[in-house]
Amino acid sequence: MVKTPVLCVVGPTASGKTALSIRLARALGGEIISMDSMQIYRHMDIGTAKPTLEERSHIPHHMIDIVEPTEPFTVAEYAAQAEQAIRQVFSRGAVPILVGGTGFYLRALTDGLSLGGVKSDPALRENLKQMAALPDGKRQLHQRLLSIDPASAAKLHENDVQRVSRAIEVFELTGVPFSAQMRQAPERPYQFCLLGTNMERAALYQRVHERVDRMLAQGLLQEIQSLLDSGVPVAAQSMQGIGYKELAPVLTRGEPLSGAVAMLKQNTRHYAKRQWTWFRAIPQVQWLNMMQPESVNQALRIAEAFWKEANT
Repeated sequence: MVKTPVLCVVGPTASGKTALSIRLARALGGEIISMDSMQIYRHMDIGTAKPTLEERSHIPHHMIDIVEPTEPFTVAEYAAQAEQAIRQVFSRGAVPILVGGTGFYLRALTDGLSLGGVKSDPALRENLKQMAALPDGKRQLHQRLLSIDPASAAKLHENDVQRVSRAIEVFELTGVPFSAQMRQAPERPYQFCLLGTNMERAALYQRVHERVDRMLAQGLLQEIQSLLDSGVPVAAQSMQGIGYKELAPVLTRGEPLSGAVAMLKQNTRHYAKRQWTWFRAIPQVQWLNMMQPESVNQALRIAEAFWKEANT
């Protein structure tokens, strides 16, 4: 099988993925395919840290602004559309560059996993949400998953209510455990080169805090208010993203902004740590210290060598 070469830029949030990917795209004649589970949504620009309109005007971007905030979107849907984008970019003679920090999206493309293709059931999801909100509800929800899908329960902490609920939902709707839907394709039609952006933990967390402050200054609260005014429910899948779920209660319930911002910064730090753990477990990732001036040139050398070898 002749495999399509695909360059990937992965890593924790705020570690410099966007800036590096644009440098790579300009140098190699590439097009960027977003691998971010929040940038898919229209009208959610500030809180998702989308590339600017100017950046997108110079470099073609794909898989951004493809879904309304009221619509659910599965990993399987992402994989199907991203694979189509990869084929189209490569057919034009350009370098497909996957960029983002959503590990499940990367796994769906590199390993061919069939994940989350089952549509959600709003009534069932709301029922599970109410159950989780009860005293000891998170533990009971996790115990319920343990009884129907031990494999999934073993991988998920009881505090990860969203994924625990999704696994239960899939079983209730299909009768098949979520873990059983994860199948690995025998061979993928792609050849990947994975570049990882990272930096010292203290520096990364400082960038996280600065990013949150910048988003607020740019009007993140106003963006969330506009979404609510347009009819996007607080319970929507899109509104569970970091930045939106912490700040929405400020607007809907009058909760203190200072506490919400502190929670947002903390949750973003925790998310960055989870991303680092996820991608660090992938041995093929070639890590770059983005605090070093040489990191961009190093990435360019790796990417150029990969593309040249793949096309000879």
